[in-house]
Amino acid sequence: MYYAYKYRLKPSDAHREELDRHRDICRQLYNHTLYRLNEYQDEHGELPSMTTLRSELPDLKKWWDGLSDVYSKILQTVVERLFDNLNSLSKLKENGYGVGQLKWKPPREFRSFTYSQSGFKLDKKGGQTVLSLSKLADIPVRLHRAIPDVHKSDSSCAAHQKSPISEDDAALKQVTVKKEPTGEWFATFGVEMDDEPPKPPENPEKCVGIDVGILKYAHDTDGTAVGSLDLSDERDRLEREQRKLSRKQHGSNNYEKQRRRVAECHADLRRKRRDFLHKLSNYYAREYDFVAVEDLNVKGMMESPSNSRNRASAAWRTFLSLLEYKCKREGTHFVAVNPRGTTKECAACGVSTDKPLWVREHSCPACGFEADRDANAAWNILSRGLEDIGVGHSESTPVETALPTDTDSVSAKRVVEAGSPTLDERTASAVSE
Repeated sequence: MYYAYKYRLKPSDAHREELDRHRDICRQLYNHTLYRLNEYQDEHGELPSMTTLRSELPDLKKWWDGLSDVYSKILQTVVERLFDNLNSLSKLKENGYGVGQLKWKPPREFRSFTYSQSGFKLDKKGGQTVLSLSKLADIPVRLHRAIPDVHKSDSSCAAHQKSPISEDDAALKQVTVKKEPTGEWFATFGVEMDDEPPKPPENPEKCVGIDVGILKYAHDTDGTAVGSLDLSDERDRLEREQRKLSRKQHGSNNYEKQRRRVAECHADLRRKRRDFLHKLSNYYAREYDFVAVEDLNVKGMMESPSNSRNRASAAWRTFLSLLEYKCKREGTHFVAVNPRGTTKECAACGVSTDKPLWVREHSCPACGFEADRDANAAWNILSRGLEDIGVGHSESTPVETALPTDTDSVSAKRVVEAGSPTLDERTASAVSE
């Protein structure tokens, strides 16, 4: 499997200036390569290959001042980046989307460059860990978590910590250096592992169905309801800073300072939301053998005229994506089922009953079963998920014993990573004391 480890860099002012210079050279090369691609297509009636444009790099260095200052592998990855973008447009077009053409990149849209295979290493100098980048600088890096040792790559990690991943199977493939809108610099290491993830069990024992929502972010079949993350204070702060930005003169120094402040507010919102989603998805992936969720069309739901802001803030698609790759990593079954009718259908008898959104309790007129609306949906999701992988379940089980109606409601602020000693067996989902 392929893992990504992201760390914050601590560059000096001289480092920042040099990083920005390399980034801008890469941006100009990207735009020049795009120009050459369009020119070649006009002359020959077809797109050039990646090798064709890569072979022009040595000749470019003869007349392009500054291009030789950038490591050669970086220049090659810039060409790859152009063709990756081109392939992405082609796939969208094949799927029926209307696409345009690739455009030149302004400075604010080209924020990263990549060292591939070689030209970088982690080392210790002056008592601190640094990232040595060829033809650039030795930049201090904050290793807030472990990174595997590397034995199969030219790049070596001399300043490592003990890692939970098998060090003998780790290969450090690349590092991407990126500048965020806040002005911060980060390094993302790509680590490839030879060992395969564990296979999901044939007969899963611990199964769970999860219904996501807005009032309660996640309600599962074990009776746990996790509250939505309250980011109202952060949103208010962002709106205040945006109003201040609107009163600044565009392009002035004060405008740039305030723009960074707005970017910091956006980053604060994003980090808190992703921290919550990572911890919640991590719990379900580790604690269960089988996880069933709804295959939501979030984009279509966002186009609805009502409540779209709360739906966007919930980031359901991000949660499902994180949960899917974590389940694959942990050897857990992950099934996304058709969400149609999961709320209306009775989990006990299967009879559908229409109910408006404000009705939070499910009461079946056919069998008399009563439960929380989200709990009923979670059981329907689990039932459909088990059917998808061919696992049978009893249909004669009495409703009273098959469907728990009690719910442990917990605040999103109390969601912590699975495995924490502060969790007990009942509410280990991120919640409970």
